[in-house]
Amino acid sequence: MLGRFLLSAVLAFCAGTTLAEVRIKDIVHFEGVRPNQLVGYGLVVGLDGTGDSMRNSPFTRSSVEGLLERLGVGNLSSQELRTANTAAVMVTAELPPFGRRGGTIDVVVSSLGDASSLHGGTLLVTPLVGADNKIYAVSQGALAVGGFAAEGSAASVKSGVPTVGRIDNGAIIEREVEFDLAALQTIRLALRNPDFTTASRITTAINAANVPARARMLDPSTVELSFQEKAAMPETLAQIERLTVQPDGPARVVVDSKSGTIVIGAEVRIDEVAISQGGLTVSVRESAAVSQPEPFSIGETVIVPQTGIDLQRRESGFAVVDGQVSLRELVDGLNAIGVGAREIISILQAIKAAGALHADLEVI
Repeated sequence: MLGRFLLSAVLAFCAGTTLAEVRIKDIVHFEGVRPNQLVGYGLVVGLDGTGDSMRNSPFTRSSVEGLLERLGVGNLSSQELRTANTAAVMVTAELPPFGRRGGTIDVVVSSLGDASSLHGGTLLVTPLVGADNKIYAVSQGALAVGGFAAEGSAASVKSGVPTVGRIDNGAIIEREVEFDLAALQTIRLALRNPDFTTASRITTAINAANVPARARMLDPSTVELSFQEKAAMPETLAQIERLTVQPDGPARVVVDSKSGTIVIGAEVRIDEVAISQGGLTVSVRESAAVSQPEPFSIGETVIVPQTGIDLQRRESGFAVVDGQVSLRELVDGLNAIGVGAREIISILQAIKAAGALHADLEVI
């Protein structure tokens, strides 16, 4: 009953709310203005016996031997190198658009071998390369690990993922991505959710605004901007991204069958249908009764199990939903016959199969 009330409240609120206008910057991204992924291989040291085992992780042993040799410590055999305080890791980061040399970015450090925890470790100097195999940043620092693991002879406990850590501002940018925004004659806006109507509204809003640029819709996902003055492009883009439009999209019903969650778009319409829903509920109760012998008699106390079964039949009834109803009317009609969230999923699928649901029904 509570789930049905919450579903009705959420859907009714969505039905009574008109589509709000949003900023252009929230529904598009500008061509070339994007982050770049970086990756690197490094070593974490200072672990309290929770690092890689040298026998099971030969790449860790080779990395430690190479590191010590560069530092002037050589002639070590495999038998002498038995440390468990080192772990081989992969370091990942995102270089933000227009990241400048000397700036810092966050990095994520993930174990590559059989280390059980990176807690308390320190990442050694690790170059981070891009897709072109050029070094764009260098990372080093102490790790912050959210999870933990502890074990003894007969039991162990683990919380979170102790083999993944993070270093805030842990990498220094050494190389900038070459991208001259002011030198472009045109720039494109890519819609995150392609739609003809939304792209047309963005074009109209930009052309109607007092900005030194003209917009032209190329396709449902792209709007091209041409600038009258190239030098003023950054300032013009700052004005354009603050313009507001009302986005549009197809009517859609999204159903999560695992959790019983239903999200219905405001543009969903349903033809006139009659809905009947009913069922049989069986309740089984288990209890126990204690049987004791009479005083001064020979016997034992016995626990006697008792089972009670109740049948409740809900009478089926029809609810007529008028044609081309709104979202609020649909919810009211389904609640009128006392159905819950999971039952509504089956009803929506049946309405779709009957051809009366004018929306995309997506089950995840």
